[in-house]
Parts: sequence; structure tokens; C-alpha cells
Amino acid sequence: MNIHEYQAKELLEKFGVATPSGRVASTPEEAESLARSMISNQLVVKAQIHAGGRGKGTFTSGYQGGVKLCKTASEVGAVAAQMLGQTLVTHQTGEAGRLVRKVLIAESKEIARELYFAITLDRALGCPVIIASLQGGMDIEAVAEKSPDAIVREPIHPGLGLLPFQSRKLAKELGFGPANMRAACRLFHAVYRLFTECDCSLVEINPLVETKGGEVFALDAKLNFDDNALFRQPEIVAMRDLDEEDPREVQASKFNLNYIGLDGNIGCMVNGAGLAMATMDIINHYGGSPANFLDVGGGANEQQVTEAFKILAGDPNVKAILVNIFGGIMKCDIIAQGIINAWKVVSCDVPLVVRLEGTNVELGKKLLRESGLPIIAAEGLAEAAEKVVAAAKGSN
Repeated sequence: MNIHEYQAKELLEKFGVATPSGRVASTPEEAESLARSMISNQLVVKAQIHAGGRGKGTFTSGYQGGVKLCKTASEVGAVAAQMLGQTLVTHQTGEAGRLVRKVLIAESKEIARELYFAITLDRALGCPVIIASLQGGMDIEAVAEKSPDAIVREPIHPGLGLLPFQSRKLAKELGFGPANMRAACRLFHAVYRLFTECDCSLVEINPLVETKGGEVFALDAKLNFDDNALFRQPEIVAMRDLDEEDPREVQASKFNLNYIGLDGNIGCMVNGAGLAMATMDIINHYGGSPANFLDVGGGANEQQVTEAFKILAGDPNVKAILVNIFGGIMKCDIIAQGIINAWKVVSCDVPLVVRLEGTNVELGKKLLRESGLPIIAAEGLAEAAEKVVAAAKGSN
């Protein structure tokens, strides 16, 4: 789960991380009013979408940049009017872009240095790791590619946490002197507390800045959370913005379905993540392109199967559907009945290929045969992939 920058900053402030003061607005008039209430005449207007690269982005209206510096309240209102209600396209949004519904009005700082600081999970080491660099304000991927030696990595023992000597070491490596080393160390520890207590999978501060006055601020922040831990984070769940998410993924999450939308035209419904990935791979092998990753899980019930099929059939990009089930805990007859029920609800006019194996497979096949539905049966995975790819090409 992701949240907006303004929400991330609210959490940072809650844990004692210094950030420039700012508030969020939904209309140009509100943005101008907020700007008038702020003491500083050095302000910045930032489009709020779940994507990076906003400063270099382009609105479909032709307006350039989703991050703008302003000196007056009227200028803030004018800039907000150019952003709100418009679609911003960045390197992370794809060509479709994202609609800007809110802007953050924040105090601008006189920056002396821009740094990069993040905490994420290192799955190879099995622990959190701090990733930092003197080259802040740009994509860390670009830094890693061009200047790998510019990146500092500091693993954190999950039982001991971030130790004082580690924070001092990081502060020194990031060039903080005696005057502000303590402030930097406090910030590092506060960010780590946020990471652990809020069940984050990523806390990224880019840039972390040192001002000309010697202050240390988190100027921009991105937070991701472990979806599996959200049950114990009701305050975080309340920050979820469904408008920023794929509607198909939102619908799938309501029924505990593991769904990720892709750009292809073959809908896939599979049980088990490994089998789902193998199914996507073999579709690609035979010249097709999956429209999604959808794992209904090993213990899905009939309603979940029905809802999963409805999501696939309701996707206008889908030209054919492949149901590939290996029944263990998940019984093939439950899958079959779910498909039949969904077909009655959804007007499905694309070819449907079904491959069933495992528990109650003969009963499942019998239900599908006697349903009268125009189903293309397949025995093996390769045969199923060949048939669905051919069906998708034939329906274009």
C-alpha cells in the first residue's frame, strides 16, 4: 500500500522527523488561502499523485512540471489551477498519467546539500537495510548504475535495531559535521522507529536536505507498507486513496484475491503464485501477453472464484481468458461452479480456455460440459497456452 507525500510527512512529523511546514489543498482558492496563512514567502506547490518524477513530469494540457516554486499567494493559486483536475504524466505513471486531485503547499527551504536516505528490506540478508548517498534529489537507480560507489549500505540487526555507532557512522559518511551530526542521528533513529512501528516495506527520503542555516529536513518522502500487516495499522489503512489504485486491484482486494493488472490481453485465473507465474511465462512463450496476475489462492470459495472471473471478464483489454487450476485444497468442482455462476452474471463475449487437474477434476469437467457454456477445454499447460493465445489473436 502507498500513501501520498503529504500523508507521509504527517507520519514523519509524528515520529519526530523534521519536515518543512505545509498543508494540502483541493481547489485553487483553498491553495491560495493556505499560502496567505503561511509566514514564508518562499513556497512550493507539489502535485499529489502516487508516482515519482513529478518535477520533470508534463501535464496533458501542456503545462510543465508537477513541482513549482512560488513567491506569492496569488502565484500559488495560479499554479494550483494549472495542476488540479489535470492529468500528470511522469516516467513512473506511463502514458495514461495520473489525475491530480490535491496539491501540497509547503514552505521552501534554502538548500545547501541534497542527500538520499532510505530504509527498506534486504530479503537476501533477512533484515532492514539503510541505503544512503551524497547524491540526493535524483533517481537512486541512476546513481547505482553510474556511480555504485556513491551508495552506502548499512544492514540493521532486527533484534538490536539501529545502534548509535551506526547512525554516527552514517552521518559521517553523508558529510555531516559536528554542528549538525546530532540532528542527523536523531532523524535516522526517528525514521527507523517509523519503519518498524508502522510495518513499512520502504521509507524513502529524497532529498534529505541540509539547509544553509544548518538544519536537517526531510524535503520529500515516499512510504510503502506491508499489506499483510495492515490489519494492525488502522490509521494507515484510513490513508488509502482508492482513486490512485487500479480499480481492478481495488475490487480484487475486497475479496482477498491476489491481483496485479498488466498490459496484455489474456486474462489469467490460477491458484497458487508459482503456478500463476509459470502460466504467465508459458503464455509469453507461445506469443501471448498476460493481462494480469491473479492467484485465487489454495482455499478460495465459490464466491471468490465468481468475483475473480467477473474482474477478468469485465476488463475491456482482455480478448481471451485462461483458467488454469491444479486442485489440491482448492477443488476443481468449486472452480467450475464459480465459472458457471459468473457467466450467468457477466456478459462474457471472449473465448474461455479451461485447464483443470487435481482434486475432483472429473466432477469439475462434468459440470462445465453440462453447463452448455462455449468453453475450450485443454488437458496440459502447453496446450492451454497455445489455445488461449490463438483464441486471443482470433478475437482481435
